Amino acid sequence: MKLHFPAPFKHEHPPVENVNEIFTEQLTTSQIASDRVARIVGSWSFILIQSSILAIWVALNITAVIRHWDPYPFILMNLILSLQAAYTAPIIMMSQNRQTAKDRVEAHNDYLINLKAEEEIHAVLENLSAQNQALATIQQSILELLTNKGNDVTVPSSNRTI
Repeated sequence: MKLHFPAPFKHEHPPVENVNEIFTEQLTTSQIASDRVARIVGSWSFILIQSSILAIWVALNITAVIRHWDPYPFILMNLILSLQAAYTAPIIMMSQNRQTAKDRVEAHNDYLINLKAEEEIHAVLENLSAQNQALATIQQSILELLTNKGNDVTVPSSNRTI
């Protein structure tokens, strides 16, 4: 009776890398700035502050508490908002493009990790299959020994199943 087991699994893959650290190390000053602008402009605090400023602007110009520097239809305010939109939109797009590139790298990294996991799971299943075969062979040998020994030993029928 010879039992056969697979060779031990060899980890031949590189270690898993943290993609976030790699991307953070490679960021330029303009990329950091675009991320900050996108984070600030895309927040509720920015919307609330900007809405408050616009409400104060409109109220001061309608009531003429100081003087009408931008009377209705608020052309100066529209110009300022248009300039803000003209600059923030491309900056946000730059941040989103960089995030998209990062997402692609993360997806590829996830794919590589899944390949490694699949390889290791296959090795574990192969080892478990070999162990099952070995246990079945050992159990069969024990049963043969017990039955060949004679009637001195009784083997319960529930132990005979493999």
